[in-house]
Parts: sequence; C-alpha cells; structure tokens
Amino acid sequence: MDLHEYAQKRRFPGTPEPDGIPAPRKRGQRRPIFVVQLHHARARHYDFRLEVDGVLKSWAVPKGPSLRAGEKRLAVQVEDHPLSYASFQGDIPKGHYGAGHVAVFDHGVWSGQGDPLEALAAGKLDFTLEGSKLHGAWKLVRTGTAKSGTKRQPQWLLIKRTDPFAADVEADDLIDTVATADPQAKRRAPSRQKRAGKKTKSAATQSHAQWTRRAAALPGAVPGALAGFKPELATLRQQAPSGDDWLHEVKWDGYRMLTDIVGGVVRLRSRNDLDWTGDFPDIVAALEALPIADAHVDGELVALGKNGISDFALLQHVLQGRDVASLRYVVFDLPGLAGYDLGRAPLLSRKELLKDLIATSPNGPLQFSQHVIGHGGEVFAASGKQGLEGILSKRIDSQYVQARSHDWIKVKHAQSDEFVIVGYSAPVGSRKRFGALLTATRDESGQLRYSGRIGTGFRDEDLQSLWKKMQPLRRQTPTIALPSHLPHDKRDRGNITWIDPRLVIEAAYRGFGKDGLLRQASFQRLRIDKVAKEIAMPANSSPVKTTRARASATVAISSRDRIVFPDSGVTKGDVADYYEQIADRILPWIAERPLSLMRCPGGIASECFFQKHHANALGNDVRSISLHQKSGVEDYLYIKNAAGLMELVQMNTLEFHPWGSRIDKPELPDMLVFDLDPDPGIGWKEVVDAARDVREHLRAARLESFVRLSGGKGLHVVVPIRRGPDWETVRNFTGAFAEAMAASQPLRYVATMSKARRKGRIFIDWLRNGRGATSVCNWSLRARKGAPVAMPIRWEELGRTAGPDAYDLKKALRRARTMKEDPWADFGSLKQSLPG
Repeated sequence: MDLHEYAQKRRFPGTPEPDGIPAPRKRGQRRPIFVVQLHHARARHYDFRLEVDGVLKSWAVPKGPSLRAGEKRLAVQVEDHPLSYASFQGDIPKGHYGAGHVAVFDHGVWSGQGDPLEALAAGKLDFTLEGSKLHGAWKLVRTGTAKSGTKRQPQWLLIKRTDPFAADVEADDLIDTVATADPQAKRRAPSRQKRAGKKTKSAATQSHAQWTRRAAALPGAVPGALAGFKPELATLRQQAPSGDDWLHEVKWDGYRMLTDIVGGVVRLRSRNDLDWTGDFPDIVAALEALPIADAHVDGELVALGKNGISDFALLQHVLQGRDVASLRYVVFDLPGLAGYDLGRAPLLSRKELLKDLIATSPNGPLQFSQHVIGHGGEVFAASGKQGLEGILSKRIDSQYVQARSHDWIKVKHAQSDEFVIVGYSAPVGSRKRFGALLTATRDESGQLRYSGRIGTGFRDEDLQSLWKKMQPLRRQTPTIALPSHLPHDKRDRGNITWIDPRLVIEAAYRGFGKDGLLRQASFQRLRIDKVAKEIAMPANSSPVKTTRARASATVAISSRDRIVFPDSGVTKGDVADYYEQIADRILPWIAERPLSLMRCPGGIASECFFQKHHANALGNDVRSISLHQKSGVEDYLYIKNAAGLMELVQMNTLEFHPWGSRIDKPELPDMLVFDLDPDPGIGWKEVVDAARDVREHLRAARLESFVRLSGGKGLHVVVPIRRGPDWETVRNFTGAFAEAMAASQPLRYVATMSKARRKGRIFIDWLRNGRGATSVCNWSLRARKGAPVAMPIRWEELGRTAGPDAYDLKKALRRARTMKEDPWADFGSLKQSLPG
C-alpha cells in the first residue's frame, strides 16, 4: 500500500478527511469493501473505490455508474485512499484539495476473478458488487492516460455487465436526497428496488401474527428472547447412527453463521461471535425480506461450485475478493421465532417451520438444508459418491443445546481435525516463507500439548497468507515445551520461530504415532471461524495411562439428604462424599472405558436399572463413543475425569461396571476377569481356596493375577494382559480355562450358567470376557444392603478377610486414608500375553 500521494495532497488537520495512516480492518470483517461517494467538488462527480491490498483503489466517474448493460462510463484513476475514507462524509473546506461536500452514495462488498493487483496491472478487472444500490457483474477496462496538470492519470471505462441486475437506470436516479444532502438533486420517485422493499415490509407486518401463532404452537416453545444464542456443536463419530429416530443432512463445507433478527434488524455473526453483517448485504436483504420481525437462525455460509457442491476453497477466494461465485446461506435450525424460544421444541418441528419460512424467499441466497430420516449408512455412502465431505446426523426429537452435543453427530469421509499453530520452522530448498507449522492441542487441564509438524498441503497462496498472519504473533520465548524424547530433527531445535497460539488450522492425518504425534498430516485450511481456546485434543491422540492421579471436581449434588441405603442410613450426600474422596483411586479403572452404570434414583429400596447408552442429561463431562453392535451403531458412555464421575453420581449412579478395553482400542481387551460365584450352600473358606486354585492354574499358564472382593457373594480374579488379542480370542481362552478347571474337579467347579448344575459348586464365570460384558470395578459401591464396596486386596490379605462384603462405605474410606500402598500397584506394569 502507498498513501504517500494521498497525504501529500492534503493539509491535516485543516481538512476533516481521515489522515493517511492505514486503518485496521473492522474486527470480523472478511470481504473486501467498495464505496461510491458523491463528491460536489469544482466538478460534480462520483468517486468509485475498491479495497485492494489494504487501500481503496479510486476512480473519479464524472457521470456516475450506469446500470445499463454495456454502457461505458469514463473513470479516471486517482490516488489510493485509506480504508477509513469509506465512511467519510462531510465538507472539505475551501482552499483544500477536493473542496466541497462528500456523501456516501453506496457501499458494500465486492469480489473479482483472480489476483486484483495483477488484473489492475493488466488493465482489465472483472468483478461483482453487493451493495444497496449497485449489484451484479461489472468490469473496469483501462484505455490509456490523460494529462492532469503536471501528471498523467490512467483512464478507464466502468461498464455494467449483462445480468439480472442490469436496468435502464442512472446513478442519479438512485440518489437518496436525505442521505446524500445533494444540493443539485431533485426529489425523485423511489427506485424499483426501494418500492419492492416497502412492499415486502408491508407483507411482513400483515403475516407476522401468523408466524407468531405457529411458533407458539410448537411443543416446548416458551416466550422469551434468544439474542446472542450459542451454536449447538456436533460430536465427531466414525459411523452414522442407524434407526428412524435420526435425520441426516449434508455436512456443508463452509463457515458456520448465526443470525439474530430483532425488531426487523438483522445481525449476522460467526461461530466465535464476530460481526459479519456488513460482509453479506445480499443475505441480509433476503433475511430482512422474510415475513417476520424476530427470528434466530442457524446455518452455514457456503460457495457453490459448478457441480452444485459446497467448495471451501472457492468460498475463501470469494471472501478474499479473488473469485466470483454464488454464496448461499444454507439454514438448518430455528432456535427462536417471533419472540418464542424454540430450543426445547423437537428438532423436526423446528425444521418444518424453518422450511416454510425460507419458502417465502425463493430464488435468493437463502437455502433450506434438506434431510433424510433414517438410513444413516446409506446416506453416508451416497454422500461419498457425490464427493461430499460427510454428513451430519441429528436426533429428530432433540432440543437445541447451546454446547457440544451427542444428539448431533458429524461423520466424515476423511480423518481431519483442528489444531493450533504454535510456531513454524525455517524453509528448506525451494520452499518460501516457512518449512512446516508446529501445532498443538489442549489437554484436559486446558494446557497446550504438542501434536506435531505439518509440512505438506500448502499452496503458494497458503504460504503467503499464513506467513502474513503469523508475523504479528511472533514471540521470543517458546510457546510450548517440545517433548524431550523426540529425535533432534523432529524437534527442529535452532530454527523455530514461535508465535502466540491464536491461529487455528484444519489438517488431514492418518492417526497418531507411538510418540503421540500426527502421522502423515497435511494442511487443509485456515479456520477463521474458530478460536484457539475451543480446540480440544482428538480422542485418539494418545494412549490412556493407568497411573493414579489426584482428581477433583466441583459438581452440585442435589437431594443430599435422600436415603439411599435404608438399613444403614447412608444418604445421597454420603455417597457423593465417598466418591469424591476416592475419585483418584477409582478413576484409573473407569476413565476412558465404556461403562455400564447401576442407577438407583430412589435408593436401593426402589427400582434400580442398568444404563450403558449415552444421554445428554447425564452431564457435560459424560462423553459418548459410537460402537458397532448387532443392532447397528450405538452411543455408549464413558468419562475422562472426576467431573464426569461426580456428574454420574449426581444422576444417582451407585455401581460402575467398565469394559475390559479402552475407548482408543475398544476391540482389544487389556484384562481378563474370572468371577467366582458360589452356590448359597458354599462357605467363604471354600471360595477363598477356589480363588487361590485359579491363581495357581493361571500361573501355570504364565499369567499373574489379582484378587478383588466383589462386595456381593464372591471373588474376582483379574488378569492384566497386553492389548493385542481380540474379544473372540480372549473369550475362547477364558472359556477353555474355566472348562478345564471344571473338568478336572467336577464336584467343585462348574463353567456353565445352569443353576441346576451349580448345586453345591462354584461357578467360574468367564462370560465377563465377552465384547460388551462388564464387571464391577475396584472401589465401586454395590447396590446392596449395608453399602458394601468392591475392594481390591493383596493375595496375602485374602485369608484374613471376613467375606466378600467385608468393606462397607465407611471402612472403605478408612482404608483409602490409611493404606500406604495400592494392593494392585503392579497391575499396569505387567506386560503379559495369552499363551500361544
């Protein structure tokens, strides 16, 4: 940019014009602006200005733009103006350059074909305008130069292209005499555009009551404002859910855009609440023309390619002013309408109302996102054949949750995620600007964690754009600490430029390596619609450790005085206090594992039930994982931290039953469980002897084991193994092991569930080792009289223990406080394999 000539021609502060200091762009503004100003200088003319490379490229158009297709208007190029000049209106005093009145005639955004600087240098610029008066396709063609004083000025022609916006209209016909304070203008009849706008407003007033009645009739609708609502966010899954309780939409490849219409005034904003209203005047006009005065709409801003598919790269080029394409606002939800909060109304009802609303605005930039109910797998497969990024699956009866939700699921055809840029390496070879980006994600504590380098996928324009954005963020100190175990070449020591962690990119990758870093990562795009603080660690970014760590959480517990165990007087508050105090002991056994829960809302004296599927009502820190079952893909629940544990306790969970595998590799179990379930006539000493017998047989197979009091009738013998064998292999081994013991001592053991055959015997229950089967975990309460606890003990303690329910809640707390060493401390360090 060069504003030297602009500043030379003006005497500040004698003129009210903006000085020549480059002004920053408006926060959130994405698209290049244009402005046309009516200038009553010595010779009345229009000033036509386009934002290019940080300044307003400017032309004086004596007769003003003509909307007649093909009609040529002289446009004399003048000095560049600062961006701040776009809003200037007022009187330039006599004796100053350009003395006279200046008024804004029209303003908006524009886009062109290719690099505008190159086009201007070549003498031909094709572009489109989106303003309140000037629309559609135009071109500027340089014809030569003319002498002006001591300087020769480039002369151009401004020409309207043939399109639906061409009309037999002069710029003077569109003058608003009030806005421009044009002393030479006569009162003229409103333009066709203005007359149409007034007609639309009248229609809106007449039908607003109808939409109010429809909004009020939706089940769950409540009166109330919804301004500033936050977007509902989807959870990434590997496969689409099945069943007719889900609908499936195209995953549009664009920018999330939210709309608030309050009192007829439209505000567009990005997902991170940047104001985008001024960037999309055509969309604003279409929303203003809807027959309502109050609405809140959720959707995606997209650019449609020639094949009708949303194209993110094309959208970026349009927003940068480097390409021309049809922009669409594809809307898919209506959380508020006509003064009613519809967030609690079923999704399908909201969408039906939205579809009817958008139907009142045909042939414009507003588009309703169609959906298919059921057939998730087929819809996802079809989306791949059409070249789409993926689909969004949503529960048809779900509410609009202003947070990340498991009722909205996104399924992609390629693995990708967002990462924060923390630095970059020096370029190598022919690469310009930088070599690779250093990226990070945030762990559970909110701290940045290094996720690896991304050195491929960049186009020349990406290198240039990212370089410019990173330079103001450079810093002297490291943004994060790089892992010390990495080889020297991966750490890039000595040639890293660190930056503040503000920029978010999306990258494709092929999972994570053993070092926890991205594999074969490739840059896809810069995400200006997302902020660094919301980027979380991908679920499969690193293996889960079983080390014990102190955990804490602050979850409000309601109904603390409710009696849960009537015989012992233990309340819900006592249960919550117990789990809060032993959280660091139980979390290693349940965190990052699919869970089944025993919930008792009315205490153990009333109905209790098992729950394994996820539900949003369980809490924000209770997560879901999609797992294949015979019935289709189902969302199971899991937790990661103490907050999730306490949210489940708040929802009246007493017992925790984890899978024998972890969520990062759910098909590869890492432990075996043998549940010794005695017939009622069997004494405790016989059960203890049986556990020791199982231990010795396992040792013969070179497997060490651990023992747990079940808190119920028997004992659990638990075996840690290396992850590797699948569920079928584990099930075959444990079944064969139990049957072999039963065969060797048929009067003592049985390996089948038949009650008739279990008379006087101990059932070696090996069925806990099937896929989806669970067993109660260490330190879990049991929903039984006396509030017993499933307690891990040392083998040496077993002979001194009174029974399987020897520890109740109070004794378990005492043990947790006084225990010097975890009796299962070696569990995670044993790397055992099943016998070949």
